[in-house]
Amino acid sequence: MIHEYFKKEFDDFTILVQLNPKSFEGLELTIRNNKIVEKRKMQFDQDIYDDFEVDDFKPSSPIEFNLYLKGIS
Repeated sequence: MIHEYFKKEFDDFTILVQLNPKSFEGLELTIRNNKIVEKRKMQFDQDIYDDFEVDDFKPSSPIEFNLYLKGIS
């Protein structure tokens, strides 16, 4: 299974998304400036790529996502 990763930065938090492009299942991480990470399982639909574009999400690194997921970053 190959995932795709997306990122959007705000003033006081960052959102990282891991997306399975076949099932549209994903995991969303919200990283606060104090480094607290909130994790949510997500179910997207086929319009997610349009949503990412409209919401100004950019492609991201799987390494960055997994460092936050594992609590290393």
